[in-house]
Amino acid sequence: MNNLGFWEKFTKDKRGENNPFFVLAPMADVTDPAFRQIICKYSRHGEEGGGPDVVWTEFVSADGLTHEIGRESLLRDLAFTEAERPIVAQLFSAHPDKMRKAAEIVASLGFDGVDINMGCPDRTIEKQGAGACMMKTPDVAVEIIRAAKEGIKDAGKNIPISVKTRVGYNKVEIDTWIPTILKEGVAVLTVHARTRKDLSLVPANWNYIEEVVKLRDSLGVETLIIGNGDVRDIKDGIDKSKNTGCDGVMIGRAVFGNPWIFDRRQTKKTVSKYVKIKEYVGGVLLRFGWKTNAHKYWLHQEEIIPLSEKLKVLIEHSELFEKLLGDVKHFSIMKKHFKAYAHGFKGAKELRTELMDNGNNSKAVKEIVDKFLNK
Repeated sequence: MNNLGFWEKFTKDKRGENNPFFVLAPMADVTDPAFRQIICKYSRHGEEGGGPDVVWTEFVSADGLTHEIGRESLLRDLAFTEAERPIVAQLFSAHPDKMRKAAEIVASLGFDGVDINMGCPDRTIEKQGAGACMMKTPDVAVEIIRAAKEGIKDAGKNIPISVKTRVGYNKVEIDTWIPTILKEGVAVLTVHARTRKDLSLVPANWNYIEEVVKLRDSLGVETLIIGNGDVRDIKDGIDKSKNTGCDGVMIGRAVFGNPWIFDRRQTKKTVSKYVKIKEYVGGVLLRFGWKTNAHKYWLHQEEIIPLSEKLKVLIEHSELFEKLLGDVKHFSIMKKHFKAYAHGFKGAKELRTELMDNGNNSKAVKEIVDKFLNK
């Protein structure tokens, strides 16, 4: 029997058919407290028609949380406000004892759930035996899940466990790898529709998500399935859910520069579409899409929101990052957001270049943006 916890309200019995829930993807050096607060504010999280329905933190090292040295900065990554609930903390580790202690810490902090990363392809993470490497050691993966459950009990809590993974390591292993997790009674399983070998160099194959859903049903478990990979916007997510039967949809890269993306009540702020391109370079991953020999299309976002509004949010985001994390994280982390906010309009390249070269703090960002808007 799964401990669904707060996820119970997202079952099909409660939300109805063809009405998927949407969640914010955990992204390293992206889904920090400042980013989450900006997304929640402008997507009207917690309000009718707003979103995301569930918020994820960026992944945090369980091993690091168990050591006094460096723990403080990791706890800053896990800082959250009541306005972000329900919020899930994502952890990674290949050591059951450390996962148990970290899960105890996270549960004690008041999170609504604990998620375990078993899909990250980062080499540094894999060298630790964690992330996507878990697919190579299913026995350890089982121990990790059980350890997290014990850690939650140690904290005197009863919050649900979830797992985020891929469909396989070097090849598709849905029939062998996915049941390993489902049989452990996790509340939610998020599946990225690519293998570890694929990275993000090929289009996500949502047929894999449909296979996972059918496998879940055949096993008779209650685990909710969240599909992940190349979701452009809410409409695209709804279509993918209808076609695959998954319960929820996770949006990651499409959130960059578009904190309004989860707002379902208002008129669409952004229109996303694929445009055929004449020239492309194989295997080059790009911010708003990809160019590969197999997929000769570019994901183009046509902005409808006023440019001034978008760039003012960039200023606000920069100021919030500096306020919340300026003493523990380098401001250069904001550069990935500069690229996303300053994109797709006349003068964007020049603005982006100026921000990348001279936007070294929030004051400088404001001066650069104000100058651009007033010229």
